[in-house]
Amino acid sequence: MKAAGNPALVIRDAAMSIGGRVLWSNLSVTIEPGEFVAILGPNGVGKSTLLKAILGTRALTSGHIQRNSEIGYLPQRRGFDASLRVQARELVRLGVDGTRYGLSLSPRRSRAVRARVDELIALVGAASYAHRPIGELSGGEQQRLLIAQALAHHPSLLLLDEPLDSLDLPNQGSVAELIASLCRDEGVTVLMVAHDVNPIVGYLDRVIYLAPGGAAAGSVSEVITSVTLTDLYRTPIEVLTTSDGRLVVVGQPEAPAIHGDRHDHGGH
Repeated sequence: MKAAGNPALVIRDAAMSIGGRVLWSNLSVTIEPGEFVAILGPNGVGKSTLLKAILGTRALTSGHIQRNSEIGYLPQRRGFDASLRVQARELVRLGVDGTRYGLSLSPRRSRAVRARVDELIALVGAASYAHRPIGELSGGEQQRLLIAQALAHHPSLLLLDEPLDSLDLPNQGSVAELIASLCRDEGVTVLMVAHDVNPIVGYLDRVIYLAPGGAAAGSVSEVITSVTLTDLYRTPIEVLTTSDGRLVVVGQPEAPAIHGDRHDHGGH
């Protein structure tokens, strides 16, 4: 169920440049509470930079962002070293009470922290491995715990930078379903940077597509089309749908819906 209330995020006439190079421009979108939104586009176009602008850590070149102050953020990551012995639930606890980690807490505070950690672990379905070392867990299990950590302080807006990166297909599907359930059941608004829209396409309310020719926002069927992407890339682009429902984008420059395993570093 979508949460009611004011928009979770409003972006108007936004543009971003780095070193005199325009990454994207003409972005306007209003995102409602509980929506699941993907940020798509080619490598180097500044998808991660848009998240930083929403966080307030990077200024727009022009335009305006009206955001909710209750924001959770999961940056891009590669994975934990297999030798890391930190217990999985302690990773979640760092999100709940990281500023006090290692300090003696009052009994009341300790109970409250334990209760919130248990609540978050249950929310992401990680109870069965919460006491195992984080380095022994699969990529999908680690990602669930990191999402739990990002939810520690009840954010209404959750920003995820490539949470499906480096996961195999079953784990991509599992984590995508978890993220969709946070929107559907908890009313959390999610903005997620993705290279491949296909693992999440069935869950999305809308997409934001960034490209050298500007930006577009709307439903998947409105944005990921031959006409819209041709306009954004200023070169012929064709969008195809396979027999199993996957979207394939064909054209030059190589880009749109599927980008392999490369990373966007916001133009740096």
